[in-house]
Amino acid sequence: MSSLRARDARTRAGGPSSRAGVALAIMLSAQLMIILDATVVNIALPHILTSLHFSSTSLSWVMNGYTLTFGGLLLLGGRAGDILGRRRVFVAGIGLFTLASLAGGLSTSSGMLLAARAVQGAGGALAAPAVLALIVSGFPEGRERTRALGIYMGVITGGSSLGLVLGGVITEWLSWRWVLFINVPIGIAVVAIAPLFVAETPRQPGRFDLAGAVTSTAGVALLVYGFVRAAASGWGDHVALGAFGAAVVLLAAFLAIEARARQPITPLRLFADVSRSGSFAARLLLIAGMFGVFFFLTQFLQRVMGFSPLRAGVAFLPLTAALFGMSRTAPRLMPRLGAKPLMIAGMLPAIISLAWLSRVSPATGYWSGVFGPMVLLGIGMGLVFVPLTTASLAGVAPADSGAASSMVNVMQQVGGSLGLAVLVAVYGTASGNAQRHPLPGLTAAAQGQQALAHGMATAFGLAAILNVASLLVILALIRTRKLAPQRAAVRADEPAVASSSGGA
Repeated sequence: MSSLRARDARTRAGGPSSRAGVALAIMLSAQLMIILDATVVNIALPHILTSLHFSSTSLSWVMNGYTLTFGGLLLLGGRAGDILGRRRVFVAGIGLFTLASLAGGLSTSSGMLLAARAVQGAGGALAAPAVLALIVSGFPEGRERTRALGIYMGVITGGSSLGLVLGGVITEWLSWRWVLFINVPIGIAVVAIAPLFVAETPRQPGRFDLAGAVTSTAGVALLVYGFVRAAASGWGDHVALGAFGAAVVLLAAFLAIEARARQPITPLRLFADVSRSGSFAARLLLIAGMFGVFFFLTQFLQRVMGFSPLRAGVAFLPLTAALFGMSRTAPRLMPRLGAKPLMIAGMLPAIISLAWLSRVSPATGYWSGVFGPMVLLGIGMGLVFVPLTTASLAGVAPADSGAASSMVNVMQQVGGSLGLAVLVAVYGTASGNAQRHPLPGLTAAAQGQQALAHGMATAFGLAAILNVASLLVILALIRTRKLAPQRAAVRADEPAVASSSGGA
């Protein structure tokens, strides 16, 4: 009996439970690094613009270079984990992400930074799908797994707000380069320790759909490039038109490849269900508007309102606090209201928020014109994300659950990239027109501020229209029924986790 007690004590002190705890800490540290990268760089954008001589329109590639490769290779990264072993792919992804972060921080030109950001996205696409899969495989179903997933969600939700504040602190007190350098020691530690504590998963037979991954990623990248090029050179620019044409050809080839592939990276049967397809489309439109808000509002606070990077980061806290609070409330409301009514209830304040931001000007004050929209946007997004993700994963066959979860993340990343490209194009056109037709009586500096604010206000207006389109898709296509309380609680947790592994 005493020997059994001693063995139990050893297990509690340093056995499987403590080992699983260390493994969880390692994986969540890596996930936090990936999540932070999406927002910590946002605050540094105005400093990156002046340091590496970006234009206002080309600056969007600092974000899009990351999200395009992240979203485009996410499905391939998940498939690689299944075939090669998830720990192996996780470590490789973090290693690639770390090296790219170092290269980005050392960048001496805009091209070097953009290349590093693209490689960062590829590393994140390899690592992120493996994190959730390793958590699920490392903890038995029940209380332990639920607790682990709860901690995972806390990292996901809190990481975004932490990134905004941390980005402000680092940029103001050190340099924008350190928002990338900060990943290096974390990445090195994860790569060194993970093989000691994280168990490898069995390899599964299968094939890589490289043709599907390449055509989809290249097609979306050319589409985004076309919009950004049009913003800088005009909608009749031959290079922009050529990019649009090539994007159409590549995306058509992607659909043809997926229809014939024995093991497609994107099973087209996922889109056979009208409600699920509607949820994918609604998410793409929703994120398209929201991604632009972070991009332009960060610059509005610093370049128009004159906020320091730290103050700008802190200024986003009302949005993140409202988002965090409502995302915890939404799962409890779903059994009472149903998924679809909750989506509609969330879309309304989000649309009002963006319409309000479309009225910004150089005279706008934070408390009168920014604080309110931030709170409304946080409330709306917090309400809509959980039920929208539930609709995306409802009724999916077990064999397709991984692909469906990854598709949620793909729509999030691709929606952000395409939305930002379109909004940047509209911003470039509107601010250019304002520069060519200056208001009388303004100094050159004041006219520059007016042009910036006018372009951003126009972009916010289009973001509101994109969210209206998302609401219309929800109303027309998504069909959900009220879930029983116990079932809803389970479904509300799982999709929320799945939807967040991309770091938006």
